[in-house]
Order: sequence, then C-alpha cells, then structure tokens
Amino acid sequence: MKRWVFPRLCDGLRAIAHGITAPRHYLKLCGSDDELRNGLPARWEIQPTNYFMTAAAATLDTQPLPQGYRMELQQAGPVIRASVIAPGGDLAASGCAAETADAFIYDRIETAQDHRRKGLGVAVMIALATARKSLASPQLLVATEDGRNLYAKLGWTVLAPFAAAAIPDI
Repeated sequence: MKRWVFPRLCDGLRAIAHGITAPRHYLKLCGSDDELRNGLPARWEIQPTNYFMTAAAATLDTQPLPQGYRMELQQAGPVIRASVIAPGGDLAASGCAAETADAFIYDRIETAQDHRRKGLGVAVMIALATARKSLASPQLLVATEDGRNLYAKLGWTVLAPFAAAAIPDI
C-alpha cells in the first residue's frame, strides 16, 4: 500500500493518478471529494470524506487506563507509536505521531470496536503528545466522520475537508 498526500489539486496528482492502475494505492487531497474526483481517471473510487483538523494547544486530562490495560511506547527517529494492550493481550488502541519543524502530526489513531468508550483513544493521544518537543507548533491530524466529532469535543477544529481515492480491488 502506498499513499500520496497533496495540499491542493495539481499536475503532479493528476500524473500519479494516470500512471497507477493497481489497487491499494491512495491519493489524498486537502480539499473536497468533488475537487479530487475532477482530477482522477474513472477507475479511481472516492473514499468516505475525512477532515483535516488542528489543535493549537490541546490540554487533555490524564486518566488512568482501565484495570488490566497497559500502554506501550516505541520510538523510531521522529516517529512515536503508542499501543494500548488489553488484559487478554489483544491490541485495544493505537496510534502514531511525528514532529516536523512546523507541526506535530498524529496518524492512524484507532480503538478496536470491543474496547471503545473506555478513554483509550484519549490515552493514546496523551501518550503521543508526551513526545512533543515544541509546544508552540500546531497539532494536526486527519479524522473520519466519527473521529471529527470526538476530536471536536477535545478542542480540535476542522481546517478543511480531506478527500481520498483508491482503485478498488477487482
């Protein structure tokens, strides 16, 4: 699987879209589904809408993990991964983050269906935030529709829609 992310519709996005014919490649655009659709050949399928979000300074209250759950942190260069392990050893929640000179970016924050509504996603966000070196730089992420509502409750705001497309498996 490969992903290409573009801040705006451009000739580079169009060229990549025309050159790819295999599934499991994703083109992502900080823009609307219609904008992305207009730049793609017909074989590409628009994915559910996401949202590019920011939080200037998220202050999340730390809560202990539910009994039996544990947090694991792994860092490789600028990337940190947080994993919440359930009492039975299953992965209950996880996410990654990386810091650039201008931003702290969260990615793939997920909580397994059987472990939702326990504060595990917030625990992952807090654990990842501990790796931030610059508290002045904005925090960024791309959220699903469900995630957008959760992050809004935590003080995040939508900067723009975030469109994605892929070639479906045949």
